Amino acid sequence: MNKSVENRYVWLNGEILHLPDAKINVLSPTSQYGANVFEGIRCYWNDESKQLYAFRLDDHYKRLKNSIKMFRMEDRYSVDELKCGLIDVVKANEYKEDIAVRQTVFIDGFGTWSSRGPVSMFIAPIPKGRTLIKDDSGIRCCVSSWERISDRNFSPKIKVGANYINSRMAQMEAQESGYDSAIFMNNQGKIAEGPGSCLFMIRDNVLVTPPCTASVLDSITRATIIELAKNVLHVETVERDIDRTELYICDEAFLCGSAVEIVPIINIDGYKVGTGEVGAITKKIHDVYIAAVAGQLHEYAHWLTEIY
Repeated sequence: MNKSVENRYVWLNGEILHLPDAKINVLSPTSQYGANVFEGIRCYWNDESKQLYAFRLDDHYKRLKNSIKMFRMEDRYSVDELKCGLIDVVKANEYKEDIAVRQTVFIDGFGTWSSRGPVSMFIAPIPKGRTLIKDDSGIRCCVSSWERISDRNFSPKIKVGANYINSRMAQMEAQESGYDSAIFMNNQGKIAEGPGSCLFMIRDNVLVTPPCTASVLDSITRATIIELAKNVLHVETVERDIDRTELYICDEAFLCGSAVEIVPIINIDGYKVGTGEVGAITKKIHDVYIAAVAGQLHEYAHWLTEIY
């Protein structure tokens, strides 16, 4: 197994290269303007079956294709090419552990911020263990002074690199104010999401999350949690607008995303969430989510793509 993070293999334009040998033009639109779209894809090792599973790969590629379309880029890669590139570079690294894969389609060459191409791609896997939740493992969040981007300025449905400057501003503000992370409000004054993550709360045993029209990413993790909560845990689940002050009186809350998985929130703006410890429903959702991604829920085997 190639264990050196600094010298691991990456895929760049059809070649598998050591990371130091993978070069991108510094004057390209992706370097100068953040003109790229991407997916963060998780793969989980199942020790029992000795198999590495990529989670909801087809859904990630459907969203990537939608991002390419909405960002008005040339669309030169088929789904099969996207999938083969990921599998080939993961195999080249011989990863047999939990990993994260960044798959980025970017505008190369010497164009401007308005260029549609030429389009290139890199695929970069890296070891990343799954999260463990303890009673006191939650984070402290603040409601950000920065507003979440919207379809009226730049759609959060497009997973484009430049969008994450919005998240950067909120996250850095939160950390410099002594919090762990932030929660955005949208231009309607309702709760949207966290920096690079979606938000759920539990009130009176009901799981609540903002709708996709509330300036949130069309999150695969969010959709997964809704499905598992409804059909495996039989938890009543509602998609609706959330007021800021509802967060102060909710029983539980958490952020979620492919990278962070599920992160409990135990304090918001100085208000203790529930008992101030990780709640029972959050724990159950985390456990069933990890079971699904690791290939332990046979009814959701269709979400998994075998690497080996």
